[in-house]
Amino acid sequence: MTAPGTPAPGPAAGPIVTTGIPAGPGGVMTVEVGVITGDLTLRTTWDGRQALLTVTYDGAEEWYTVQGAPVPAATRVAAQAAHQAMAHAVRRGGAATADGLSD
Repeated sequence: MTAPGTPAPGPAAGPIVTTGIPAGPGGVMTVEVGVITGDLTLRTTWDGRQALLTVTYDGAEEWYTVQGAPVPAATRVAAQAAHQAMAHAVRRGGAATADGLSD
């Protein structure tokens, strides 16, 4: 597990995961359940072409797809950048989505 707010080692080691992200007012919009709020964990999985961004409540096991994901990511660096941008969007809230995140 990573320290709160700290991304896991590079995506080559598997998914990028940031825990303990306080969602801003209005939270994050998900495909499956709509808006979620509170302290969230963001996970980004890269398949070589795109980055799938998912969120869960800290400590929970069920993951939800962020609206607008997956996003194009031609490289692992692009996937990391999408992860960081989404983490900032989560902190801002406003029913944050992955729309517009790409390499």
